[in-house]
Amino acid sequence: MPALRYYFRYIAGPPEESISASFVFGRAIHRAIEFYFRELLAGNAPPDLDTLLAEFNAGWEEQSPEQIAYPKTDTRDSLAHLADRVLTAFRVSDVARPHGHVLGVEEELRGQIIDGVPDVLARLDLLVESDGVLTVTDFKTARSAWSGDQAENSAEQLLLYAELVRQRFRSPSIRLEFVVLTKAKKVQIGSHAVSLDATRVARTKQIVQRVWRAIEAGHFYPNPSPMNCSTCPYREPCRRWSG
Repeated sequence: MPALRYYFRYIAGPPEESISASFVFGRAIHRAIEFYFRELLAGNAPPDLDTLLAEFNAGWEEQSPEQIAYPKTDTRDSLAHLADRVLTAFRVSDVARPHGHVLGVEEELRGQIIDGVPDVLARLDLLVESDGVLTVTDFKTARSAWSGDQAENSAEQLLLYAELVRQRFRSPSIRLEFVVLTKAKKVQIGSHAVSLDATRVARTKQIVQRVWRAIEAGHFYPNPSPMNCSTCPYREPCRRWSG
């Protein structure tokens, strides 16, 4: 069954009480990286650090300050300094110099790939073609570096994206990867390829089918935990939920 948070966000639609600073940070970093690759796609020189930081700040300002919930260890200033370090590390990493031709940045694909389920909508962070191989890259920010197993266990969304890429581009070879920007004392930019095979794709489609049936039937459940609840914008509606 889908979590109750899905119901509040996409069906009931109550206003969000708060947004975690970590989420706002990740979204703003994503905006800066998107701008970077859009400049490459346009044939321009890579943007400098100040330009990327301006994009980060613009992304941050999209959120109302009173809605942002900070953990005890973070402030707006500390996260601004962290953004400087993350984007500095990104600019000098191999990730910032893709090997091949950039085909799309925030490329939107939509299609029907699972029987009985509405169209899947994908937003590809980065799509690069090199020697006949299409690489789909998804950018993540995280407090600690990912392992290969963590990347593999997080790949369901990318597996569905690969199906849409295959529909659109008819490419015989698709490569999937996560690029993880670590928000640690020492920033790391890690790249993790994930496996793509028919068995994994079929299993993922089956899971989505079952989740969609539960949504149609109105089956939702609360999923309380210290990690989930501390940053959830629907804490009060969840406490009042009676099923």
